[in-house]
Amino acid sequence: MIQYFVILLDDTSTSYCHYQNRKKEHKLISIDDLKAGIFFAMKENLMVQYVLPDYELPIEYKEVMNSIDSHIFVPSICEDKNAIEVADVIVFNEWSLLTNWNFDNSQTCVIRTSKEEYFNSYLALMLVLEKTSRVNIIFTDVDTFTDADFQKYNQTLDTLSLTITKEYAKGHSVQFNLLTDRMMLKEMNNCGAGDTNITLAPDGRFYICPAFYYDGVCDGKEMSLGDVCQKGYAIGSVKDGLDIKNPQLYKLDYAPLCRSCDAYHCKRCIWLNRRTTLEVNTPSHEQCVMAHIERNVARQLLADIRTLGTFIPENNIKEINYLDPFDVRKEW
Repeated sequence: MIQYFVILLDDTSTSYCHYQNRKKEHKLISIDDLKAGIFFAMKENLMVQYVLPDYELPIEYKEVMNSIDSHIFVPSICEDKNAIEVADVIVFNEWSLLTNWNFDNSQTCVIRTSKEEYFNSYLALMLVLEKTSRVNIIFTDVDTFTDADFQKYNQTLDTLSLTITKEYAKGHSVQFNLLTDRMMLKEMNNCGAGDTNITLAPDGRFYICPAFYYDGVCDGKEMSLGDVCQKGYAIGSVKDGLDIKNPQLYKLDYAPLCRSCDAYHCKRCIWLNRRTTLEVNTPSHEQCVMAHIERNVARQLLADIRTLGTFIPENNIKEINYLDPFDVRKEW
């Protein structure tokens, strides 16, 4: 059931997930489509999530936006300082911007990074984890990870888990999406694009998620990232309503590998699935292996934190002997 409604306010609205937004020209959603989107959200009882560009929006847009409770996603370089102050999520696209940032414990810090940038800069997370309450790392090139990268990734998470343990020892229960989320979960808690959330783009059309707006197919021709196809992957519009083809494919019950998996924190990214396997309900090898590396490090982290006598939910993560569930599918 749809619960969240993402509204991209401009073609240059910040990406907060795996996809790249290479659009450079500003194109605001029309004020009428914005009002229609808000009315749709009210009628369906959906939580609105605004995704802002890096410039300050006109006052008339702000007034309309404020007509409904919402969550706000803002790029760290946004010119609107008030938007940054009230934002629920701050998105960083450069590690250097973290150095002098005045972190607010009420905000989530999202760091979008390539694997190379992450491997070169991950130690900076030690200070970030000390200063804020939640940090999300989002990789922009998941499909390029190799076996050597997986080993290096495991080592970085082992290092970061030590910092998290120290923070828990100080009474600071910091949240880190790659590790602590799995400690707390007892069932799948994924992105939910097409199932629990949909997106309204600046063209007035609905999409499974923002990535499907910036990536598409026109007249049988594959579009490159950053190109917008007006036919693309639209699933309706504010004028014609919502029309999701084969909606069951976006649900966990129709994802054979995922429904039996216990990497509960995995984003199970629908867009990455389609990009790498051509099926929205089938994850790539890279996505699975990374999630299971995170799961296994979280298992050890959970054990380490328990030795502190710190509050931790009654939860257990069993030991496994695989990283890609596809390898043991016959055992299920």
